[in-house]
Amino acid sequence: MKVSPLRQRMLDAMQMRGYSPRTHDSYVQAVLDLSHHYHRPPDKISADEVQQWLLWLLKERQVSSSTCHLYFNGVRFLFVTVLEDADFMAYRFALPKRQQRLPDLLSRAEVSQLVAAPDNPTHRLLLLSCYACGLRVSELVNIRVQDIDGSRRILHVVQGKGQKDRYVPVSDTLLAQWRAYWQRCHPKEWLFPGKYHGYQQSMTTPQKIYLRAKRQVGIRKEGGIHSLRHAFATHALQAGMPIHQLQQVLGHEHVSTTMRYAHWLPETQQGGQTIDLLAGLDAAAVCYA
Repeated sequence: MKVSPLRQRMLDAMQMRGYSPRTHDSYVQAVLDLSHHYHRPPDKISADEVQQWLLWLLKERQVSSSTCHLYFNGVRFLFVTVLEDADFMAYRFALPKRQQRLPDLLSRAEVSQLVAAPDNPTHRLLLLSCYACGLRVSELVNIRVQDIDGSRRILHVVQGKGQKDRYVPVSDTLLAQWRAYWQRCHPKEWLFPGKYHGYQQSMTTPQKIYLRAKRQVGIRKEGGIHSLRHAFATHALQAGMPIHQLQQVLGHEHVSTTMRYAHWLPETQQGGQTIDLLAGLDAAAVCYA
C-alpha cells in the first residue's frame, strides 16, 4: 500500500526517536481518525478543530480519559514534532483528568490457580514465566533461548519498553522448569515460538491463554495478562524486595512509577534477600518435571 509523504515523515520521525512499533500504530491511527472525522488531510485541520474532535471522542464515542490522552499524544506528535505548527503549540488544550484507578490485584493463591489451569504444559510455563519475571507481554514473546544465562541465573530482556535492555533475576524454581522444557521441546530461537516454524509468537496468544485460564478458574477480577506483572510487583514487595531493586527488575525509568505498588500495599517489608516467588507455589510443579 502506498504511504502518503506526510505519514512517511511521521513514521521516519518516530523511528529516529526509537518509538516502538505499537506506538507507531497507535499514533498513526489517531491521526487517521482525526483526518477521517473532518474528511481533510491532517495538516489542513486547525488546533481548535482538534479540541472539538477530542470533545467528540469523549461525548459521542465515550472513550476513556486514557484513550483520549493517547489520541492527543499521537496528534500532538504530528503537529509539534513533524509539522512544527506554531498555532498548535500555542493552543491551550483542555484534556480530561486521567482516572486514578487501582487494579484488581491477584493473590498468590489466585496466581497458582491461573498457572495450573491450562491443559497444555507449555501454556502453564508461559504464564509462570510472565509472573516469575514480572514481564510485559511484549517482553515475554520476545525471549530467545540465548537470552537465558543459567549459570548467572539471569534473563536478558532485549529492547523492552523504551527500547531499553535490562537483566532480570531468575529463580532456581523457574530455571529448573525452563531446563526441563528445553530438554523436552528443544526450542531453537524463541523460547515460546509461534504457530509457524521459525516465527515469533504473537502477543495475542498469551493474552488468550491468560483469559481462558481466568475463565476456567472463575476469577472475575478485571485485567488481562498484565495482571501477572502487577502481581509479581506487589508480591515481591510483600516478600521484602527493596523498591529500587524492583524498579530495575521491572524496567521503570522513574522510581515514582514503581512506588505506586508500595502505595497499593501500605504494609511492606524492606529487605535485601533473594526473592523466589515460586517457592511454595502449587502451580510451579505442574509445568515440566
